[in-house]
Amino acid sequence: MATAGNGTAAAVAAVAAACPKPMKATSDGAWQKENPLDYALPLAIVQICLVVVVTRGLAQLLRPLRQPRVIAEIIGGILLGPSALGRNKAFLHNVFPARSLTVLDTLANLGLLFFLFLVGLELDLRSLRRTGRSALAIAAAGISLPFVLGIGTSVVLRSTVNPGVRSGPFLVFMGVSLSITAFPVLARILAELKLLTTDLGRMAMSAAAVNDIAAWILLALAIALSGSGSPLVTLWVLLSATAFVVGAALLVRPALAYIARRSPVGEPIKESFICATLVIVLASSFITDAIGIHALFGAFVIGILVPKDGSFANVLIEKLEDLISSILLPLYFVSSGLKTDVTTISGARSWGLLVLVIVNACLGKILGTIIVSLLVRVPFREAIALGFLMNTKGLVELIVLNIGLDRKVLNQECFSILVLMALFTTFITTPIVTIVYKPARRSAPYDHRTIPDSANFELRILACFHTSRSIPTLINLIESSRGTHRRLTVYAMHLMELSERSSAISMVHKARRNGLPFWRRSDAAAGDDYVVVAFETYRRLSRVTIRPMTAISDLQSIHEDIIASAQQKRAALIILPFHKFRRGDSGELESHGSSHRHVNQRVLRSAPCSVALLVDRGLGGSGLMISSSDISYSMAVLFFGGPDDREALQYGSRLAEHPGIEMVVLRFLIDGAVDADDEAALERFKSKSGGKYDEVVVSGERLPEDVTAAVKATGSINLFVVGRRARTAAIVEREEFPELGPVGSYLVSPEFSAASVLIIQRYDMKAEPAETPIVEEGTEAQIYDVPDTPLAEVMIPEVSGHQHKLDVA
Repeated sequence: MATAGNGTAAAVAAVAAACPKPMKATSDGAWQKENPLDYALPLAIVQICLVVVVTRGLAQLLRPLRQPRVIAEIIGGILLGPSALGRNKAFLHNVFPARSLTVLDTLANLGLLFFLFLVGLELDLRSLRRTGRSALAIAAAGISLPFVLGIGTSVVLRSTVNPGVRSGPFLVFMGVSLSITAFPVLARILAELKLLTTDLGRMAMSAAAVNDIAAWILLALAIALSGSGSPLVTLWVLLSATAFVVGAALLVRPALAYIARRSPVGEPIKESFICATLVIVLASSFITDAIGIHALFGAFVIGILVPKDGSFANVLIEKLEDLISSILLPLYFVSSGLKTDVTTISGARSWGLLVLVIVNACLGKILGTIIVSLLVRVPFREAIALGFLMNTKGLVELIVLNIGLDRKVLNQECFSILVLMALFTTFITTPIVTIVYKPARRSAPYDHRTIPDSANFELRILACFHTSRSIPTLINLIESSRGTHRRLTVYAMHLMELSERSSAISMVHKARRNGLPFWRRSDAAAGDDYVVVAFETYRRLSRVTIRPMTAISDLQSIHEDIIASAQQKRAALIILPFHKFRRGDSGELESHGSSHRHVNQRVLRSAPCSVALLVDRGLGGSGLMISSSDISYSMAVLFFGGPDDREALQYGSRLAEHPGIEMVVLRFLIDGAVDADDEAALERFKSKSGGKYDEVVVSGERLPEDVTAAVKATGSINLFVVGRRARTAAIVEREEFPELGPVGSYLVSPEFSAASVLIIQRYDMKAEPAETPIVEEGTEAQIYDVPDTPLAEVMIPEVSGHQHKLDVA
């Protein structure tokens, strides 16, 4: 009896060890002598924080290599798993204990589910219908040849490291894993390389979109085949999945279309609409999980069915993307990393199989794409670049592999080999494309890189802005720059940051799909494109030639877009917004962030023409529509001497020609010193302009006091125009913003809180390189521009609500 009792106790202990007690949600706290890591909620918080810190830290380290964030997330997951940190049993058992993995996997899959919903929101089926034959042929080759090679690879792996699995499901999983192109990752790589709107980028995105849809269909087939093994059950799964898609299109799509119609642009979206949509996503995911093809398919299908016109899809993205992409989705990579044990790849056989899988994956994708690209007359270098771009893997690859591991189609070693294959193929994409596809062309030379003095020459201005807050002042300044019977062309460039957010890629797709900046007819009809409306309304009222543009790029490289556009458009002046803006009526300046400041500094160093920094303190008022008859303000040019001050005087003279502007030139003679070039410029101003002119002799020892007294004596000034590198010592004790120069730093102080400031740097001819600058093709690839020659006619809403045609040229 005792022996039997001991045997029973041992059996119970063995069961308890194999099946540990479920974790409670919360603890009573450390003061109650409880370890928070033994409870589900505090442990999940620690895991999430650790995952975010590790993945974001790796993303920063890989940033100089221009790698997409998905690479950092995959590597971070592997490092936290048994391949690296997880080899420390204390770390693994305390931070990622086995009994916590169910909670971790649930959160990760919930994040994945909603991320796939966001991917569906980004994917517009209408764009697939417009896919050309060349892109379809490339997509077909990029799927078929890797799939065929996947069959051969599956035979080798099944006979070596993955024996005993059914050949059908394993073959399909291998074919899918080798033939996938990660659509969202590819979009970010193209954006990073500034190729998204080149012919190469358009071809790659079109082919990848087709590839993405085909991959999901093949994955559904693979999941159905990996079930019980009965052909009848597999058939029922596929028929049920087809019925779900048809039913969702017939029943759910009209409901989503009704919600989208009831969500007008410019008005808050009802909370009930958001809630109803999210419930539909969850319910659809439950249905597809019950069918047997994974819950993420339901979310993906609903994302595709949400109408892309109007603002409803954008609002959904804005409400979900930060939480999902930043917090929950990285958990999926860690969940994959915990299942990836690189140490299982040991010995010559395993490493040889890894090389075989990588070679077959690259050979199928790259070779198939190159061959078909050459057949459709794509240039050779572009065909090679396209082949490597189509070989991009990412999240979808991990989804396929995780499902295969969960369904026992892949074992641990085979799973690790395929994860490393996906990591390697994606990692090499950016550097190889950079090397292979780097055509260059000489930019067109031009002479007028400074503000012209003669009325016979056209003034071309590239005016940049970050937000609509700057538009009133910008339009007001443009109106003031018309002069008298002078030709003026303005390119208004909207600087938009391209980030890892889903909405950034959607924004790029929208601009690329329409071919014109900011523009979609449906959005404009709803009044959404107020930027275009503002500039077009002003153009009609003033007859100034003004063309909107959009530069979508990372803030680390957006200065390249500005410089390339100024070169391409032969601009004489670039106007940049100061990185601080006026907050409310207090006059205090609030920063957009140091990144915007660095953009200005880089442009000042490398600009091909004169540059002006605009400190906006409400010069344009509060409205977007500025009438030329309403412009009335006073302006002062503070002249200390030097090329920049002479350029500021030249521009100020042009502004002074506007009948609504009163101008005064305040010339400061420091201890009576004069310069011949300065005197000549001032004489030209006196002979041509009707503005006031005053000279003030100041002492070098009392410079701040004398300058302050002279400026305040001029009365109320709305706009100061000054040179950046004026011939004067610092007027303030500490120059907080060196890019503004000594005078500009003085004028942004709080005592001049009511006045806007324009700081001008003249283009230095002596600093021009010996050869004409080389501009890489694609440097302005992220710029969506209304060309100088007529292309089409688009519709724009009138103020009264009626529409008429607008000639975009």
